[in-house]
Amino acid sequence: MLWKHNPHFFLKKRRVFPSQRVLVQKFSFTVKRSEVCLRSGRGIYKMPLLLSSLLLYVVSGSSLSPTRGDVYTSLLNIQEEIAVEKVLVQYLQSYIENEIYRMDDLKRFYEKVKGLHSKAYQEPEKAISNPLFAYTLIKRLQTDWQNIVYSNEAIENIQALKDGYEKVEAKLPKAEDLEGAAKGLMRLQDVYSLSTEGLVKGEFLQVAGDDISIIYRPTFSSALSADDCFQIGKVAYDIGDYYHSVIWLEEAVTLFRQSIGIWNTEDQGSLEEALDHLAFSHYMTGNVSYALTLSKELLQLDSSNRRIARNIQKYEKILRASSDTEPKEIVLQRPNVTHLLTRDTYESLCQRLGSQRKHYQDSQLYCSYETNLSPHLILQPVKREIISRKPYVVLYHKFVSDSEAKRIKEIAAPSLQRSVVASGEIQAAVEYRISKSAWLKDTVDPVIRKLDQRIAHLTGLNVQQPYAEYLQVVNYGIGGHYEPHFDHATSPNSPLYRLKSGNRVATFMIYLSAVEAGGSTAFIYANFSVPVVKNAALFWWNLHRNGQGNSDTLHAGCPVLVGDKWVANKWIREHGQEFQRKCGADPDE
Repeated sequence: MLWKHNPHFFLKKRRVFPSQRVLVQKFSFTVKRSEVCLRSGRGIYKMPLLLSSLLLYVVSGSSLSPTRGDVYTSLLNIQEEIAVEKVLVQYLQSYIENEIYRMDDLKRFYEKVKGLHSKAYQEPEKAISNPLFAYTLIKRLQTDWQNIVYSNEAIENIQALKDGYEKVEAKLPKAEDLEGAAKGLMRLQDVYSLSTEGLVKGEFLQVAGDDISIIYRPTFSSALSADDCFQIGKVAYDIGDYYHSVIWLEEAVTLFRQSIGIWNTEDQGSLEEALDHLAFSHYMTGNVSYALTLSKELLQLDSSNRRIARNIQKYEKILRASSDTEPKEIVLQRPNVTHLLTRDTYESLCQRLGSQRKHYQDSQLYCSYETNLSPHLILQPVKREIISRKPYVVLYHKFVSDSEAKRIKEIAAPSLQRSVVASGEIQAAVEYRISKSAWLKDTVDPVIRKLDQRIAHLTGLNVQQPYAEYLQVVNYGIGGHYEPHFDHATSPNSPLYRLKSGNRVATFMIYLSAVEAGGSTAFIYANFSVPVVKNAALFWWNLHRNGQGNSDTLHAGCPVLVGDKWVANKWIREHGQEFQRKCGADPDE
């Protein structure tokens, strides 16, 4: 039996969050006057006594609420967390200022006593012969030193920081948010073929064979630390995704090696933990030899770790048993996603626009001003761009104004909830759709009613209830996406039929914001994608005229690489459109 990393093997070095299932490291504590010495495989670290008080509080503090976190599914919610951290920074600033004042006072006492002793050591008999010196010596040893050692000031300072933290604790992201954010980064890495080393440095580099190109230059760069990489690798490790755990833990180990002997208060991981996870990850991918090498390195850092010693014996036994066979080349492969049979096409379309014909190549693809013979649009026609004829997909440019888009987002923001999909006869939140959404009635604000009227004028369809659904506003999160799907129901048991108004005959999707990279709408079988165009609207028919679903409308919302993507969806139902979209002469049409 091979011993996998046991999360209960180590003692925790700081606050334990059970819901996060964080791994821990073994430390021994030695109290030495105003310092606490921490001994670990990375060396001996010294910290002021006050910081040790903070450490002890963090170890013994209460855990976060175990409720499911969905902050990561909406950039709007993530943006709100900036204000939360700003409050914590203010509390920490106050704590530091109070500690500086306290330490300055300790230094004053230290310099005072040291100055007296420098003179007294030269002629101690003369010093103690002075009754004033003798009195102050006795007083210091009887009361002053007690006040120094047992001062409540340090406790009060850390308690103030603790109280401030607990005031905002309910607003902090949950363990599920950290896990979801890490998965989002791994998703972006996969879909856009991003260099892991580049991401660690804060760069977005796309790898295509031997070629590396910059696909985005961030105005706000954010490099990753060793602990950042460790946490991403650990998320992959915990779900058995050893492809990603190897990639990210390798980066973590490299960075931890560069900082041996340096202890960062905020770090959760360590070199020992990263080596431990990485060794087992390599073993699970078939690279037993390298797993053995890493385990030996770990045992040098933590010679008392019996579990690692047993793993080394196991690895050596496996290698001896296979010494007569030809060594196999180890190739890391991404996990097979059985539910996504079109993954390669999907990711290719997210990276580029696909193979659709250009307007100058096909006379049926053109731009025009559209009124749909509606008197409401004669004086203000809409700019129409025909993207595809099969399936029929058009893009209406400048369909909404900046002020309308802003107002729609403001209305939807307070009601955003985790987006769900139809799963059998129920609706559920799933990994392949990461976003938050809100449903807006046309009575909630005049701008929604005007929007519905404009859609009706342009398409000629009946968009009133129950012949159309309420406007759905969606905000995407970290790596927010919606993998290939149909908007129309493909099962007679779908929850979409509960309105008893038929299937979704058409989709009208409005881009309420621009993004800096990613986020395209990809039509998988039709092999083309449409980039996000702010204030534009995308329209297509989900059903053929005979009522059957159009398989060419299989589409996806590509992960948002950089930016805050907002869209508004208006789904029109079959019923109520009998005279707006009549059946064709061909029953197969």
